[in-house]
Amino acid sequence: MDLLHPDKLIETFGTIGLFAIVFAESGLFFGFFLPGDSLLLTAGVFAAKGDLNLAVIVAGVFMAAVAGDQVGYAFGRRVGPALFRKPDSRFFKQEYVEKARLYFAQHGSKTIVLARFVPFVRTFTPIVAGVGRMHYPTFAAYNVLGGLLWGVGVTMLGYVLGEAFNVDRYLLPIIIGIVLVSFIPVAREALRARRAR
Repeated sequence: MDLLHPDKLIETFGTIGLFAIVFAESGLFFGFFLPGDSLLLTAGVFAAKGDLNLAVIVAGVFMAAVAGDQVGYAFGRRVGPALFRKPDSRFFKQEYVEKARLYFAQHGSKTIVLARFVPFVRTFTPIVAGVGRMHYPTFAAYNVLGGLLWGVGVTMLGYVLGEAFNVDRYLLPIIIGIVLVSFIPVAREALRARRAR
């Protein structure tokens, strides 16, 4: 479990490992357990200390985040037709796929961006968008925007904090704070949907 700590991941796997983890966490089923937010923040802190090249990690993280979502969307789009033909079972209902399709038709753009900031949710959102057959040009545009805001934004936050003071002592509380703040937009949307019902 020590290997899943962001600093240990970066020390062990380096810059390429950082990009691979961001890619996997952005749209591959098995990437949901990886520490995306804290990893980006830590990468920014490492860049502030001179251990990583800021320009390289910002560009690489952005491309990895966008590419990961693209792969997740393509996978969902590919398995979507098979799901539509699948009969109802205990865990699968045709209505779930139809609800996903309607949801992404109405709220897809903001969901693609907001999901970037929510652990676990960001891994599955592009897949569900593909299953729900979200309009691809819309998905692609908001995927780029979300990748920019999340990948570049959180990394730069780590860089600024790393330059401002010795962040090592406060890294864990900062990471917890980012995760908690990430859930605010989701909680607000859930509350708004509940009121609308």
